[in-house]
Amino acid sequence: MDEEIKMYLEEAQTMMKKALEHTANELQKIRAGKAMPGMLDGITVDYYGAQTPINQVATVTTPDARTLSIRPFEKNMIGEIEKAIINSDLGLTPSNNGESIMLNIPPLTEERRKNLVKQVKQEIENGKVSIRNARKEINDGLKKLQKDGASEDSVKTAEDKVQEYTNTYTQKLEDLSAQKEAEIMKV
Repeated sequence: MDEEIKMYLEEAQTMMKKALEHTANELQKIRAGKAMPGMLDGITVDYYGAQTPINQVATVTTPDARTLSIRPFEKNMIGEIEKAIINSDLGLTPSNNGESIMLNIPPLTEERRKNLVKQVKQEIENGKVSIRNARKEINDGLKKLQKDGASEDSVKTAEDKVQEYTNTYTQKLEDLSAQKEAEIMKV
């Protein structure tokens, strides 16, 4: 039984870590008025019939804090990349010089900053819900083990450990939130 409890604890950590990583990736997509190559993560282009991430068909760089430069490996991809950016939810208008595509990132208004902070809070809340769901799922499994004969003390100890993980990962989400909000509100 102790092996099974250990497996549940490892599973709890894995699930909570995935929730944290997913939330961190989602926060990366929220632009803070600064040009970052990660802003284009999740945007795909039609590359010879396959949907391919932009960073696999082009080099994405930041020549300055307000500009993204996208240099396709093949010149014929410029139109596809522009179309993908226009159709994305970034709200940016690409311009090209025949060699590369430039994206100018406009400075954020106060209202836009507040909306982005709300978006950050929503992503953090989604992460917390995922962590709580993981805790519930693991605790349900532990209770089932107890019914199947595991000792009450070892199950209680494991539940305490799961709560400890929950607190740790929730705090990490709070830290991510504070960091991202500071980044957004910095003018």
